Amino acid sequence: MADSETYECDALVVGSGAAGMSAAVTAGHQGLKVLIVEKEPRFGGTTARSGGWLWIPGTSLAHAWGIVEAPDQARTYLRHEAGNNFDAARVDAFLTAGPQAVDFFTGKTALRFDMPLTFPDYHAEAPGGAQGGRSMVTRPFDGHELGPHIKNLGSPLPELTVFGMMLGSGKEIIHFMRATKSLTSALYVARRLSKHFLDVMRHGRGMTLTNGNALAGRLAKSAFDLNIPLWLSSPVRELIVEDGTVRGAMVERDGRLVRVNANRGVILACGGFPHDVERRKAMFPHAPTGNEHFSPGPTGNTGDGLRLAETAGGRVEDSLPNAAAWVPVSITVRKDGSRGVMPHFIDRAKPGVIAVTRAGTRFANEGNSYHDFVQEMIKAAKPGEEISAFLICDHRSLRKYGLGCVPPFPMPIGRHIRTGYLKRGATLAELAARAGIDPKGLQAAVAEFNTAAAEGRDPAFGKGSRAYNRYQGDALHGPNPCVAPIQDRPFYAIKMVIGDLGTYAGIRTDANARALDADGRPIAGLYAAGNDMASIMGGNYPGAGITLGPALTFGYIAGKHISSSPPAARQ
Repeated sequence: MADSETYECDALVVGSGAAGMSAAVTAGHQGLKVLIVEKEPRFGGTTARSGGWLWIPGTSLAHAWGIVEAPDQARTYLRHEAGNNFDAARVDAFLTAGPQAVDFFTGKTALRFDMPLTFPDYHAEAPGGAQGGRSMVTRPFDGHELGPHIKNLGSPLPELTVFGMMLGSGKEIIHFMRATKSLTSALYVARRLSKHFLDVMRHGRGMTLTNGNALAGRLAKSAFDLNIPLWLSSPVRELIVEDGTVRGAMVERDGRLVRVNANRGVILACGGFPHDVERRKAMFPHAPTGNEHFSPGPTGNTGDGLRLAETAGGRVEDSLPNAAAWVPVSITVRKDGSRGVMPHFIDRAKPGVIAVTRAGTRFANEGNSYHDFVQEMIKAAKPGEEISAFLICDHRSLRKYGLGCVPPFPMPIGRHIRTGYLKRGATLAELAARAGIDPKGLQAAVAEFNTAAAEGRDPAFGKGSRAYNRYQGDALHGPNPCVAPIQDRPFYAIKMVIGDLGTYAGIRTDANARALDADGRPIAGLYAAGNDMASIMGGNYPGAGITLGPALTFGYIAGKHISSSPPAARQ
């Protein structure tokens, strides 16, 4: 490799997801010269393919709905959720700075959010839980605003798109679900698809950015408005540490090593380690070889930030009960023959859907959060066997709601049957044989479930008994929006295994996002945010957006703190 060059800046941000971009934009607004480097050829990281939801209590968006929480309500909830891993200093920093960050970004940058009146916390019935006012979603964004940079924005996860189009949340999804039942919805869908196909013809991609793509796009627009440079395909090879202070990094760019001198410090926001097989092997109990795990996150998220921090004396938090935000996923074959990973967020809660083990038995409330559901999957598995489960439904439910990658009527399902992703059987016994499920166990589980399902009850696991269950169910189905008998032939099954939405076990930091050494002291010039930072949720998953909310907030905190730090003196 050629001899190194030198680049001078105040702050070096490593990673271009929500945490990195928020830190860069905040520091840029404080007058610092900022550089963002991204190892991948596209920017946006996990954020670009996410749902784009952020969990931040006490914001002005909640106040606009008339939702004003008691001063300690959210803190009580997080203390309950985190248990023995509750970090009071960092939680208090998050709850204080979160609303400030939202006001800053919506007032000074291109970021905009929408908050539904109701979106329950995942454990809304717990102490401090709430029915709404904490989760917000990024407002759709016109990709034309990014100009030529739009070609470098990471794509949404294909499994979460319709014809390559990521649907917005809430009303837009409802329109697509009701397109064959409502003229208003049919017209909306026709207009939306027409615009999307026209954009694809003109620009090679859809230009109405929604969800995580909108968040990544809006943050990037804010950075470009400040003339902050973004180097793509530019991995950090090592940190520059002198006299115990991080003073920059060696960055590979265009086949050359560039010495980036960062006078105020380096902020690590590399997306955690979902694709670091060795660290998965060490920290994921369900993945003894590191390969029994399937992440829908970007393949470039291989733990770079954690390894860089460790070389500077940083420590990775290893005491959390869950090292990642778990989600059940199914493995599909895309039209180009590549493997796809489909997260199961909503389908489990729909009426007429249950989950069973290979023995055919139910093991959990299917409407609970994905993180909770996976923990029950793990408990239900027999020692030594593959940890998996199967979603089971009948023809009526499949065509009404879809299942995993399988779309609802009128979209065809034949390809998914031919690839083996969707198993079908004229009887439950036939379905069980094709899916590898014990037939007697499955028949017994469905019979037991159906006994009370006709009355909208689930005495075994209480599906539909919690606010979050009901929110993800079918509001037009009664008496229980989550329960209906499984009886209309043929029957279907999809196999699920374990994946993640991001890792929790990250770099130990203080309330200012500064990386800490083995003695708990801040490492001068080194910060971490996003999934590179140890989660403040204590290994739990309290509500929609609990990764992106802290990512934006601690990026903001890091950007503010690094701006107030004196320039590092060089020898």
